[in-house]
Amino acid sequence: MANPFLFLEYEPAFETLGSDYYDQVSAAEFPFHILRFRNDEILTQLGVDPQSVTDDHFIEAFGKFESVRPALAMCYHGYQFGEYNPQLGDGRGFLYGQVRGTNGELYDFGTKGSGQTPYSRNADGRLTLKGGIREVIAAETLHRMGVKTSRTLSLIETGEKLYRSDEPSPTRSAVMVRFSRSHIRFGTFERLHYFGRADLVENLLNHVIKYYYPHFQNDRDCYALFYAELVQRVATLVAQWMAAGFCHGVLNTDNMSITGESFDYGPYAFIPSYNPRFTAAYFDHSGLYCYANQPWVCKGNLERLQQPLSMVIDPKDLETGLDLFDSQFQETYRQLMVNKLGFEQLPRPESEEFLKLTVNLLKNNDLGYHNFFSLLTQGFCQQWQEDSTLICQAEGLPEFEGWRKSYLESWQQLYHHYLQTLSPTEMQEMKARLQQHNPSFVPLRAEIEAIWEPIIVEDNWEPFYTLLQQVKQGTKQEAETKRTT
Repeated sequence: MANPFLFLEYEPAFETLGSDYYDQVSAAEFPFHILRFRNDEILTQLGVDPQSVTDDHFIEAFGKFESVRPALAMCYHGYQFGEYNPQLGDGRGFLYGQVRGTNGELYDFGTKGSGQTPYSRNADGRLTLKGGIREVIAAETLHRMGVKTSRTLSLIETGEKLYRSDEPSPTRSAVMVRFSRSHIRFGTFERLHYFGRADLVENLLNHVIKYYYPHFQNDRDCYALFYAELVQRVATLVAQWMAAGFCHGVLNTDNMSITGESFDYGPYAFIPSYNPRFTAAYFDHSGLYCYANQPWVCKGNLERLQQPLSMVIDPKDLETGLDLFDSQFQETYRQLMVNKLGFEQLPRPESEEFLKLTVNLLKNNDLGYHNFFSLLTQGFCQQWQEDSTLICQAEGLPEFEGWRKSYLESWQQLYHHYLQTLSPTEMQEMKARLQQHNPSFVPLRAEIEAIWEPIIVEDNWEPFYTLLQQVKQGTKQEAETKRTT
């Protein structure tokens, strides 16, 4: 059977930009290949029948890289923890190819761990198996939670021993293929500014608008409109992270996508409780990229992007676009949190007071962030309209005593006030909305770490596949183990 991956209709969109934007490279050769994860949902999104694709097809295309298409290591720079770094670029991956989805949009296949490139410097260009597993879990969880994110197409173990300072070594190797709208980063533009190439900035900007903002292509103000929409997309994305209780961990400008999509998951974490200072990366000693700082950091990265863009866009237009960030973030976050509480809409400014009470309840009590919303969903019932003291009195919540109890009582009373405005039909809709916006299972750091030991000790992958099924089903109940999501 012919390999469907080798006969997709690939488009050389990024390739046509020319060698100012990339270097052509070759993939490494690996000792062996074992497919550990395949994402059949993405195949469907590409119009490919999953039953026509074997595990060997994945290995041939994305482990052995049996393809005649050029592999392109993309060039970029970036601000890393506030310091500009001109020595970046795809150091352990490349752009494998670009294809159209059934929705007509262009998508990238981008590798990670596929070998050295001109940007590897002294690194080996490899990906640890554990790092690949973590990215699979991050992307699939965020996708299920409604966050605009890249996803993982495949993860293949490759049989090498790697040495890392942040993992017990030697550790196992893997190559991953990421599926995303684009791997063009803020840092892609920043590199061109570093070399003083306004012509290349304009060329790349035209490319981005053509493929990712085509609705502006024929507008004479297309550049300003592009930036304004990017600002709104990023603000929306950060609001989604905050509502999902997600901390990215490393928000450098080379980890910011020009399409406003979340990607590149290293030391991420889902917050265990509402702690604004929660930091995902062990090396983020100052807490720069902590949970609460994410909106401020991303707005700052958009402001930094103005430097290269101002080579071809009026700075006044850029400032006007950036002014949209705060209102877009605040309104999106407010609406997402209102939905997590079960409501379709709530009046303003009353809803802002309600959210403030909710945050104070979470912050000042020993409540797990995800556990609280899960228990709210599971315990929701008609009787809550009649008695405010019954609200959120579910098994699994801690006892509220003293001054802590006042937070719960104030919150219960306001929740009860809004419930009394609903009809029986609206109460049923509210229950469905709670279930839609609050999965009962969100993997925390300890649960993600726990699946690694069975893999390294006895090569037992069942906990990994079970966890993915729990993520997919949004439940912590026993799940049938499968390799696909």
